[in-house]
Amino acid sequence: MGSVKSAGLSLLLLSFLIYIADSNPNHDLSNPGCEECALKRNGLFSRENPIYQCSGCCFSRAFPTPLKTMKTMTNPKNITSEATCCVAKYSNNVQTKVDRIPVRNHTECHCSTCYFHKI
Repeated sequence: MGSVKSAGLSLLLLSFLIYIADSNPNHDLSNPGCEECALKRNGLFSRENPIYQCSGCCFSRAFPTPLKTMKTMTNPKNITSEATCCVAKYSNNVQTKVDRIPVRNHTECHCSTCYFHKI
């Protein structure tokens, strides 16, 4: 009789966990904590008018550096990485300034080459 109660309790717990996992299908479990690249309201800059700016994650990967490429490097490194960042496709100036720096209101986002990676 004890094993039947144990099996029943295990089945109940398993069904509860499956229910929780299935109740929120909008989350990408392959990349936890990183939302898709999209416009989001910036609470810090949105004082008089709402300011929207791009945020989220895009593609990135790391792979072993090919031997042919390593021979041409001034500082050889074993791992090479590629990445794209969430950037504004279009933006416009707004009247808001933060510490005398003009703020731009983004109107559309996409994944593109990261600005800090460009040469």
